[in-house]
Amino acid sequence: MIKGFKDFLMRGNVVELAVAVVMGAAMTALVTSFGDAFLNPLITLVTGGAEVGGSFTVNGVEFPYGVFLNGLLVFFLTALAVYFVIVLPMNKLRERFRDHQEVEEELQASEVVLLQEIRDLLREQRQS
Repeated sequence: MIKGFKDFLMRGNVVELAVAVVMGAAMTALVTSFGDAFLNPLITLVTGGAEVGGSFTVNGVEFPYGVFLNGLLVFFLTALAVYFVIVLPMNKLRERFRDHQEVEEELQASEVVLLQEIRDLLREQRQS
């Protein structure tokens, strides 16, 4: 029963689903507040604009490019945090608990392929 639960948790799609939920829900508030507190003022400083995040106007229509830059940076930081906090440790954990039998089967499979290649080469040499 516990082994089945462990197999369920270690299945790839469960981890991907957990990552998606975390990216969509838990980390949004933190990274958005970082963007509002640091990135918007930084974009304002760099662009020299007086408005938060910077913008320009064409024929009376305002284009707030700072909002897009802030969203882009927030997305990148969220993805970076999720990778280093969830994905990388999960991959290491998966490798640690990987059955030794699976490793042996992979080694045997690679040995079988190598032996088949040797067999094929010997057949070619005999036919020549």
